[in-house]
Amino acid sequence: MNDRPLAILGGTFDPVHLGHLNAAWEAAELLDAEVRLLPARQPPHRPPPVADAATRAAMLRIALRGQSRLVLDTRELDRAGPSYTVDTLLDLRAEQGTRPLVLLLGEDAFAGLTSWHRWQKLFALAHIGVLTRPGTEPGCPQALRETVARRRVDDPALLRREPAGRVLALPVTPLEISATRVRELIAQGREPRYLLPAGLSDEPALLAPYRTRAGA
Repeated sequence: MNDRPLAILGGTFDPVHLGHLNAAWEAAELLDAEVRLLPARQPPHRPPPVADAATRAAMLRIALRGQSRLVLDTRELDRAGPSYTVDTLLDLRAEQGTRPLVLLLGEDAFAGLTSWHRWQKLFALAHIGVLTRPGTEPGCPQALRETVARRRVDDPALLRREPAGRVLALPVTPLEISATRVRELIAQGREPRYLLPAGLSDEPALLAPYRTRAGA
């Protein structure tokens, strides 16, 4: 068995920015894990992405150049219908056997977990790593708190002993960057160069979907 965890970070990545990449990178270090970024084709809980699947995949390929710790996984883009995380984890579990899987979630996403499709099944398929600010613990509503109380661990090494089922807080450096803000800046004709991965600002065709305002 490969006991080095495989962690996944999902999202629309519309567009991918340094906040996404920093969180994934630090989680990889804390867990000593391979991390895959999985862009969603059709997120169930939010409006469709502005950029299409091919454009978002191309942006991620540029963002991930020059390193091997973070990897692009396009299975959700290749799958028709809503991008349910439980389906992705079922695929990965079938591929990876008993290898530990870790679903990486921001605190807001974790707090809303009970609204996800077949959310209780997630714990049978993967551990959950909650990306938090240093010195904080992930908060959650009562229904979720009762479910995860017996699953919490503090030591990342414990995730290697089981394929799934634990919940761990992962303190990562908070970067106050949002894809919404990046899209707003591009639409205003501004250049968010130091919010985006190196090289992406030099690809105007990929950023074109966000230039929606007249004169932008």
